[in-house]
Amino acid sequence: MRDTAAGRELLEREMLSKPVSSLQYMLRQLSKTYRSLPQLAVDGVFGERTLEAVMRFQREAGLPVTGTVDQATWNAVRNCWMEQQAKDSYARAARIFPSEGIQVHEGETKGYLIVPQTMFNILGRQFEGITPCEADGCNGPASADNIRWLQKAASLPETGCLDTATWDALSHLYEIFVVQDTDCIPEFTGGWG
Repeated sequence: MRDTAAGRELLEREMLSKPVSSLQYMLRQLSKTYRSLPQLAVDGVFGERTLEAVMRFQREAGLPVTGTVDQATWNAVRNCWMEQQAKDSYARAARIFPSEGIQVHEGETKGYLIVPQTMFNILGRQFEGITPCEADGCNGPASADNIRWLQKAASLPETGCLDTATWDALSHLYEIFVVQDTDCIPEFTGGWG
C-alpha cells in the first residue's frame, strides 16, 4: 500500500488493537532480514521468546536493550517491517492475482474473484465496514463496496475495481489478521502500510 499518513494511521490503529500479536508477526517477518532474531509463534503472549526477540532487535537497531517495547522500539520495529514489506509488494501480489495491469471492474465476473470475495467475508468478522457478499466471482455492488472500503483504508483511488495494488493490500491485511503464519512466505515479503 502507499505510505501515506492516513494509511499509516489505519495500520497503527489495527496493529494496536492486537499489539503483542502484531509485534510478534513483525518480528517474525524481520527474522528473515535479522538472522539473530528467533522465529516467533504469533500467539499474542509476551513470553520469553518474544522478550528475547525484542531485546535482540533493540541491539540490532542500536536502541537501549531493555526488553520493553516503548514508542521508540515500536516505531523501529514497525518502520523496519514496513521497509521490508515494501520491497515485495509487486512480487507478492503477482503470486495469485493474474498480473500487473489486470482489473476487475464493477459488474464484471472473473472466476479468480471468488478468492478475494472469500477473504473479505473472513475479514468482515474483524473489521467494521466490510459487507458480507456471495463469493460468486461477480464484482457486484457489495463486492465493489468492499473493494472501495479497502482502497480508502489503503489510500488508493476508490474505484471499486480490483487491481494489483488493491489485491496486494487485501492479501497483506488478510495475512496479518487472519493467517498470521509466515511459513508460506518466500524470502521476499510484502507490506501493509
